[in-house]
Amino acid sequence: MRVGLFDFELPQERIALRPARPRDSARLLLVDGREVFDQLMLELPELLQPSDVLVFNDTKVIPAQLEGRRGEASIGATLHKREGPREWWAFLRNAKRARVGDKIDFGVEVGASVIEKSEDGSALLHFHGDEPVELLLERAGRMPLPPYIASKRAVDAEDRADYQTMFAREEGAVAAPTAALHFSQELLTALADKGVLRTFVTLHVGIGTFKPVVSDTLEGHAMHVERYSIACQTADELNRAKQEGRRIIAVGTTAARVLESQAADQPFTARSDATGIFIYPPYRWKHVDALITNFHLPRSTLIALVAAMIGLDEQRRVYWAAIENRYRFFSYGDAMLIE
Repeated sequence: MRVGLFDFELPQERIALRPARPRDSARLLLVDGREVFDQLMLELPELLQPSDVLVFNDTKVIPAQLEGRRGEASIGATLHKREGPREWWAFLRNAKRARVGDKIDFGVEVGASVIEKSEDGSALLHFHGDEPVELLLERAGRMPLPPYIASKRAVDAEDRADYQTMFAREEGAVAAPTAALHFSQELLTALADKGVLRTFVTLHVGIGTFKPVVSDTLEGHAMHVERYSIACQTADELNRAKQEGRRIIAVGTTAARVLESQAADQPFTARSDATGIFIYPPYRWKHVDALITNFHLPRSTLIALVAAMIGLDEQRRVYWAAIENRYRFFSYGDAMLIE
């Protein structure tokens, strides 16, 4: 399938640079069959069934962007893959000025050594000292906002809270599972009162989620791999939902990828694994009955996943309708519910 089919023109003013406030005031485009309806996130309880099960990703975004120096050279680092307790792969800005064995000073008593470099511009960094790396990043790092936001404004203190879901508890992501950013405690209470259940999986979102497909076809794309886990309680709840015929609704493409990485003919089990599943048309869904998701980048693996659920022609029509009706796009943007 040609990647160009997933391209579209988006006016720059449609890119959300800040989230809706409050979170649940974001707009929600309901895609029901071949009909679309303008709603709000806070109206979600009215749109779901009492037997529905929402599956959230509880990963926590780490402050993965660092600014440092090696001598007189300025070096930027964006962590993207953990390799060990003190080792992270990072994309470096000004990478030629940091050689294997060099030490980079990130300030506030945070430093790392380059212990390996790869052809894609990544460097394996070993962080100095005995403090957990998570504490070092809290001190020296910034939230890793996607380029389409960070190139238009400075990352600031508000992003520490804004770019984190209210469920965030398992540290390791370098990008947020953005569909869940729209949920508030008030919305969760209303959903619980309706009888809607919720459960959690963990997938540590990597930087690859922002990369456009550069091959001419989807079949030629090498999908990025991300770590995930399913707890015993979650597996039991999902199995019970399947047995009772409840709808399983993935909140975000990351939760959907975890669920669809499981075998169709076996029960869910507790596990920690990695997935490189690439969902695009024609795909036969195994576990996910509906999806809450944001509006994604053109030519991306995420927009292909949406097309796998509603069909390519419908995906194009829905996105055109969202642009025409001034929906806000990407990480801090509005959402849609695909039934």
